[in-house]
Amino acid sequence: MFLLCVHQWRMTHTTPPPADADAGAEELRELREQPTDPQAEQEIIDSIEEVYFSSDSFDTVQYELEKLPPDLNLLELEEYRDKLKRQQAAVSKRVADLILEKQPSYVKELERVTSLQTNLQLAAVICTNARRQLRSAKEGFTEASLGLLANQRRRQLLTGLLKSLRTIKPLQRTDVRLSEMLEEEDYSGAIQLCLECQKAASTFKHYNCISELNSKLQDTLEQIEEQLDVALSKTCKHFDVSHYTKVQLAYKLLGKTQTAMDQLHMHFTQAIHNTVFQVVLGYVELCAGNADTKFQKMPYKDLCTHITTDSYIPCLTDLCKALWEVMLSYHLTMQWHDEHYKEEETTPGAGNAEGSDESTVGRSYVKKKLEHGLTRIWQDVQLKVKAYLLGTDVSNFKYDDFIVVLDVISRLMQVGEEFCGSKSELLQESIKRQSVNYFKNYHRTRLEELRMFLENETWELCPVKSNFSIAQLHEFRFMGQCRSPSVSPSRQPESTEPVELCLFEQYLQGGNPFEMQIDNKEEETEDVLASNGYESDELEKSVYQDYDSDSDVPEELKQDYVDEQTGDGPVKSVSRETLRSRKRSDYNAPILTNTTLNVIRLVGKYMQMMNILKPIAFDVIHCVSQLFDYYLYAVYTFFGRNDMYESSGLGLISSRLRTTLSRIQESLIDMVSPHASPEERKEKVPSPHLSQLVILMSSDTLYGLAERVVATESLVFLAEQFEFLQPHLDTTMPSAKKPFLQQFYSQTVSTASELRKPIYWIVAAKAIDYEQMLLLMAGVKWDIKEIMSQHNVYVDVLLKEFEKFNQRLGDVSKIVRIPLPVSNVLWEHCIRLANRTLVEGYANVKKCSNEGRALMQLDFQQFLMKLEKLTDLRPIPDKEFVETYIKAYYLTENDMEQFIKNHREYSMKQLTNLVNVCLGSHINKKARQKLLAAIDDIDRPKR
Repeated sequence: MFLLCVHQWRMTHTTPPPADADAGAEELRELREQPTDPQAEQEIIDSIEEVYFSSDSFDTVQYELEKLPPDLNLLELEEYRDKLKRQQAAVSKRVADLILEKQPSYVKELERVTSLQTNLQLAAVICTNARRQLRSAKEGFTEASLGLLANQRRRQLLTGLLKSLRTIKPLQRTDVRLSEMLEEEDYSGAIQLCLECQKAASTFKHYNCISELNSKLQDTLEQIEEQLDVALSKTCKHFDVSHYTKVQLAYKLLGKTQTAMDQLHMHFTQAIHNTVFQVVLGYVELCAGNADTKFQKMPYKDLCTHITTDSYIPCLTDLCKALWEVMLSYHLTMQWHDEHYKEEETTPGAGNAEGSDESTVGRSYVKKKLEHGLTRIWQDVQLKVKAYLLGTDVSNFKYDDFIVVLDVISRLMQVGEEFCGSKSELLQESIKRQSVNYFKNYHRTRLEELRMFLENETWELCPVKSNFSIAQLHEFRFMGQCRSPSVSPSRQPESTEPVELCLFEQYLQGGNPFEMQIDNKEEETEDVLASNGYESDELEKSVYQDYDSDSDVPEELKQDYVDEQTGDGPVKSVSRETLRSRKRSDYNAPILTNTTLNVIRLVGKYMQMMNILKPIAFDVIHCVSQLFDYYLYAVYTFFGRNDMYESSGLGLISSRLRTTLSRIQESLIDMVSPHASPEERKEKVPSPHLSQLVILMSSDTLYGLAERVVATESLVFLAEQFEFLQPHLDTTMPSAKKPFLQQFYSQTVSTASELRKPIYWIVAAKAIDYEQMLLLMAGVKWDIKEIMSQHNVYVDVLLKEFEKFNQRLGDVSKIVRIPLPVSNVLWEHCIRLANRTLVEGYANVKKCSNEGRALMQLDFQQFLMKLEKLTDLRPIPDKEFVETYIKAYYLTENDMEQFIKNHREYSMKQLTNLVNVCLGSHINKKARQKLLAAIDDIDRPKR
């Protein structure tokens, strides 16, 4: 509305009235007074351009003049002028209506202004009167009364000053008391006193002396914080509950608990660095033997490269001891905070409302900081130990020294797992790198040694006690140590002792797990030496170790043989040969050689390394399998390789054994192939050669039967030990590699006993003169007409050969025990060869009658009857092979044809002879041709 009014005003007052102003005003007045329709009036107002309402400084005349067209038309101008007049009249009328509408309010407000003016005049009169009366009161007071009040006020001021001075006096002496409290390590008391003094000083800060004292107190407080920081750093190496409690209480009074936690982690990091540097530096300077200070400025990583081989293990042990102390301190720090927070939560009234939220936030921060610090500190420890491990080449270390290194690192990784649940990837990676490097060289050397041992082995029996077990050997003791550092808690065998505490609980009151490691190692060595009486250099060559023996005389254990019943050594006049030939019916000791023991010891050493360092378990087990493979291949090469097997038809070498031998030859044996690369040849070992001292072709020794028994049964014993170790190997083998282990046992270890057949077959083939028996059988007349009651002479000759073989077998058993499976294999081979020789002899017969066939049966039954008295082997091998061939003479033509098709175990010569002998008796020529054709059909696919 106001803008409309302004518009109207501008329309009527912005330009000076022209000569016909009165006429225009009159005309405008008439327009306003004309009765109008409100709607039409609103439309006129709405038709006014928006620009007229834009601002107060808008020039309407200028605007309208600028709108005029170049060519003026009087009629159009008059029409436009009339339009503007109507708009002006509508606006003027609207303004006038609004003024009339607001008239009562204006009158009422005017009355209020008049009333306010009257009241203000009255207030001015009252104020004038009040000032007059106050002036009179002021003049009425005397100087005496005012002086009295001034003295009283001065007295009060002086009393307050005296009280302030009495308070300030002790503040001046506070620094002496603070120094005493800091010397007593009463940090919380010193801080509390300092804060109280600062509070008191702030009260009297208007005194000049107090400003200097306040500055001094601030310096003292900073000094206290510095000493607190030093005290906090001491807890990183040697944690003390009372000391740490004082420090934490002091930081709590300062309100810097979170800052203290940040500082604590910095101190732990610094403590780790300083500790390892000082330990390594001490050994480096000790070995250097001079006072050269260049090592002190050397980086830790470079310093580690100056550690000598002799000081490597002691330095590593001391390094781990020092790091253990730091980690134990951190563990105790966390334990202190856990217990402290539990006490705060359980103590009534401890968590008051004031500051409880802030306290909760502080506890949460400290807890998270400590938990995060576990991983950080362990990471620092791993980095320091990794740098130390990789700083020295350990590939030329002695085995026992390297095992100590692995044991120490294994214990350290166990500490890390209990410390923060870490798998110690950095340590595992570094120790794996060193182990693979060491183990590759070690295994290569051991394979060469094994080849040397095998080539110098005379395959004589190594006497051990009947209760001998590989668990008694030094190398396998780790399997029975429930507290061995090399055995993780999840792998430790059950014992009657209570559940073993974790390392941090076990050594909470003192001690060090790495000190225990060295002590155990020393005690173990002393136990071994006390048990077998050998010097350390002879330990590897000891014949056996009997840890259950009651004897403690070293010379006694050095005897060739110790009686199992009494434990007494033999009389000096008794020779070794006499002892070997002595029959001991109750002696069931394992059959093995010194080389077998060496292989078993090697397996034990490999398993120690594998048990300590799980990441290289597959590599170690693969090398263990190579030891067994090479031993098996050597035994087969020395005693079992013979070209006569294929022609025997006895299936002496199974397809599985043949595949295993081929695999070993391809993967392990260096055959000097021109196409093999140097790397491939480096991974292989030359084929071993039998010692010239071993004679296998002498009939006096039954073709080296004793050596064959020792070699073969030592391999079987080795396979049994591998079977015993399978569960332990399986637990350490990675899941992805377990098929390799299963295949090794099913395809290789289980084939060890199968070598008995080819090895003992040579003895059986040469021990009995089968050719003589064929000659004797050729001289027998089989086309007799009468049934004979007496067997032929060749049967007695053959039986005498068996009796002679049995006697010679007994002679060999006096030298070496022949196990029942070996005896059974030997007898089985001899009987099979004898039965096949009988069939071959019967197949050489040109003419034979029914009575001759009956004589064959009589001879064979006589042979069986006498043979059963010589051997306990049941059933007699190939008995049906002979009986079926003899009875086939009586078959008809059709049955004979079916017999030929079903019995392919007979040779073509034997089947052909069977048909030819039957010709004329019950088979005619036509049937003969038919049967020979059937035989030829069977033989054709073999050609």
